[in-house]
Amino acid sequence: MAEIAARMETSLSTLICFSFTWVHILTFQRPNCFQCDQHRFCNCSSQNFLQLPAVPENVITLDVSFNQIESVEKKDLSLYTQLEILNMQKNRLKMIHEDAFRSQHNLVALDLSSNNLERIASSWFRELKSLKHLDLLGNLYTTLGSSSLFRYLGSLRTLKFGNLLLKKVKKNVLRGLPQLDEMIFVGRNLSSYEPGSFKMPRPIITVSLSFDGLFQENSSLVSNILRDVSHPETSLTVRDAVLSTNESMQPFKEVRQGGTKRLTLQNVSTTDEAVTTFLKVMDGSPLAYIGLEDVQLEGKGWWEKAWETHYESLHTVFIRNVEIQGFFQFSSMVQLAFLLKYPSAVSVINCTVFVMPCGTSALLKNIEYLDLSQNLLTDVTIRETLCNGEGKMHHLSALNVSYNSLKTLDLIPHMVTRLTNLTFLDISHNDFLTMPQKCAWPASLRFLNLSATKLRRATPCLPVSLTVLDLSQNDLTVFRLNLPNLVELRISGNRLVHFPEGGTLPSLSTLLIKKNTFNMFNKTDLMSFANLHYLEAGLNNFVCSCEFVAFFDDEVDHLVMLRDGRDNYVCDSPFVLRGHSVASAQLSVFECHMIPAVSILCSTIVLVLVLVGVTCRKLHVLWYLQMTAAWIRAKQKPAVHRARENLRYDAFVSYSQRDAEWVEEILVPKLESSQPPFALCLHRRDFRPGRWIVDNIIESIERSHRTLFVLSEHFVTSEWCRYELDFSHFRIVDEHDDSAVLVLLEPIAKETIPKRFCKLRKLMNSRTYLEWPQEEERREEFWCNLQAALKMEDS
Repeated sequence: MAEIAARMETSLSTLICFSFTWVHILTFQRPNCFQCDQHRFCNCSSQNFLQLPAVPENVITLDVSFNQIESVEKKDLSLYTQLEILNMQKNRLKMIHEDAFRSQHNLVALDLSSNNLERIASSWFRELKSLKHLDLLGNLYTTLGSSSLFRYLGSLRTLKFGNLLLKKVKKNVLRGLPQLDEMIFVGRNLSSYEPGSFKMPRPIITVSLSFDGLFQENSSLVSNILRDVSHPETSLTVRDAVLSTNESMQPFKEVRQGGTKRLTLQNVSTTDEAVTTFLKVMDGSPLAYIGLEDVQLEGKGWWEKAWETHYESLHTVFIRNVEIQGFFQFSSMVQLAFLLKYPSAVSVINCTVFVMPCGTSALLKNIEYLDLSQNLLTDVTIRETLCNGEGKMHHLSALNVSYNSLKTLDLIPHMVTRLTNLTFLDISHNDFLTMPQKCAWPASLRFLNLSATKLRRATPCLPVSLTVLDLSQNDLTVFRLNLPNLVELRISGNRLVHFPEGGTLPSLSTLLIKKNTFNMFNKTDLMSFANLHYLEAGLNNFVCSCEFVAFFDDEVDHLVMLRDGRDNYVCDSPFVLRGHSVASAQLSVFECHMIPAVSILCSTIVLVLVLVGVTCRKLHVLWYLQMTAAWIRAKQKPAVHRARENLRYDAFVSYSQRDAEWVEEILVPKLESSQPPFALCLHRRDFRPGRWIVDNIIESIERSHRTLFVLSEHFVTSEWCRYELDFSHFRIVDEHDDSAVLVLLEPIAKETIPKRFCKLRKLMNSRTYLEWPQEEERREEFWCNLQAALKMEDS
C-alpha cells in the first residue's frame, strides 16, 4: 500500500509540474505580428512589444523598431532564414545572445542603433557573411576595438558606430573590413584614440565624423583621426562641431596633407576669424568641393587676410541653410573675390538671400552653374543679381532661381537673353500667374522649368529651342503649342480636359500628364505623336467605357511604355467600377456591344415567339385559351332560372355551316311542322344582330330545353361548334341535367376525334346518340326517337 501511495504521489507531482509548465508557456507565449505585405515586409514597429514577436517564417524585411524589447534570445530569430533586413532601433536592448543571428545567413542590413547595449560582441556577427550595412550608433558601450569586432563581416559596406559615452577607440576596430565604403562615427566625448585605428588599406569613399567640442578641447586627438581618414578619394564630412578659434582650425592641416578633394562642414558654428584661419590652413590644397550646411556664422564678413590663398582646384561651392548673425552689419561678398573667381558651380540655397549685387556676380568669372533657390529674390533684386541683363556671367549654362518671390514672367527673358550659353533655367515655384505672348530667350536654352507658378495659360512665349519643358502643378486647361524640338513634356497636376495634340510636337518621346482632369485617351491620341515612347498618364478621372478598357488592355502597351505602372490608371466612373484599376475592369456584353447584343436578343425573342406560336397552333393552345376566357365570361354572367316560363326554345341546334343544307331543308321543316311543332333556335335565323356572338350562343343555350348537336366531320373542324359544345357541357355539369342530344349525321370514329375535343369524346362515351340512317325505311323511326328526345317533360 505504501508503494502504491508513493507512486500516486509521484504521478500527482508530475501532473502538477506539467500543469504549471503549460500555464507558464501559455502565459509567456510570444506575441504575434502578421502585419506583412505582399513583399514579405512585416511592420511591427511602435506596438509596445516586450520581446521579438512571432512573424511568418518567410519574412524578408522585419521592422520591430520603437518597441520595448530588452533582449534577443537564441531562438527568437532561428526560424527566419530568409530574413534580409532587420530594424531594431529605438528599443531597450541590453542583451543579445551570442547565437541569436546564427540562422541569418541572408541578412544584408542590421540596425541596432539607439538601444542600451553596453558591449558589442564579435560572436553576434559570426554567421552574417552577407551583411553589408550595420548601424550601432547611440548605444552605451564606452570602448571599441579591444578585439576584432567585425572580423567576420568581410562583405560590410556601411558601418555606423559611436555614441555620446564612447571614450576609447583602439587600433584594431576596423580590422577585417576590406570593402568598407561608408563610415559614420560619433565621438563627441572621445578621450583616447590610438593612431591608425581608422586607417584602411583601401580608402573609405564616404566618411562622416561628429566631434562637437573636441576641436577646442582635444585638437590633437581630432588631428589623429583626420590624418587616418583623409585621402584624395574620400569624401569627408565634419558634423556637429564648434569652429570658433584659430586653434580649432588647426586639425584641418591633416585634411590638406591627406589630399582630400571633397569636404563638407555640417551643423557647425564658426566666426570670421576661424574662416580666415581655415582658408589659410587649407591654402594650396587640392580641394575641389566644399560644402557648408546648417552653419551659424558670427562676424561681418571680413576675410581680406586670406586674399593671398590659392584654390585653383576649387570648382564647386555648396551652401545651404547658413545663418549669419548680425546680417545687417555684414559686408558684401567682395571680400571673397580671391575665392569666387575659381568655382564653376555655386549653390546658395535657403540662406535668406534677397539680392546678390552685380559686383559680386561679376566676380564669378568661371561660373557655369548658379543655384539661388529657396531665397527671397524679387523682380527688383533679380535685376541687380543678373546685372540688368548685361550677360556678365558669360559661361553660365544652368540657372536656378526657384522658390523665390518672382512675379513677372516677361522680366526673366530680358534678364537672361544675353546669357548665350544658358541651356538650363529653373524658375519654378514662383508666382507668375500669366505668360506674355512673345518673349526673347537665348537660342541655347534647352530645359525650362515653369512648374508650380500658377500659370493659367501657355502662350508662344515659350522658346521653340526647348527639348525639355516642365509645366506641371499649374492651372492649365489646354496645351496647344508648336514646339518642334521638344523631347520631354511634363504637364502633370494641371486641369487639362483633353489629351495634347501630337502634331505640334513631332519630336516628343516622353509625356508626363498625370493628375489632370481628362477622362480617357485612345489610339488616335497616341498615334498623333510620331515618336512617343514613354507615357505617365495615371491618376486621372478615367471613364471606364468599353472602348477605353479594351484599348487599355489590348493596345496601349504596344504603343507606349507606361512608366508610372498600370496600377495608377484607376476608374472614376461608372460608379460600380470606381476605385478599380482600368486593367481589372470587367464590363458586361450589353455595355460593350449594345447594338449587336440587342439585335441578337430581339432576334432570339422573335424566334422564340415564332416557335411558341407554331407550338401553340400545333397544340391548339390558343383555342384552349379562348375557351377558358369564354367559360370565365359565362361563369360571370348571372344565373338564369331554368323554370319552364324562362325557356323559349325546345332546342338549340348546333351544326356546322357545311351541314346547313341538311339542317335547314330536312331537320328544321320536319320538326317545326310536326304535331305538336318544335321551336328550334338556329344561329343564322334567331341570333340577335349586333351582339357578341358568344353572348348569343350562351343566351340561346340557356333559353333552350335541349341542345341538339348535329355531328359530322365538318362539326369537328368548326370553331363555333366547339364553343356551343363546351357551353352545353358547362350547363350539363353545372345543372346535372340531360340537355344534350347528339345526332350523328355520318359515321365518325372516336379515335379520329382530336384530343382537344375531350368533351365530345366524353359525351359520346356517356350518352346514347342518334344516327341518321341512310335507308329510307328507317328514317321514320329516327324522327320518332328524335322527337321523343326533344320533347319537354310535363311538370
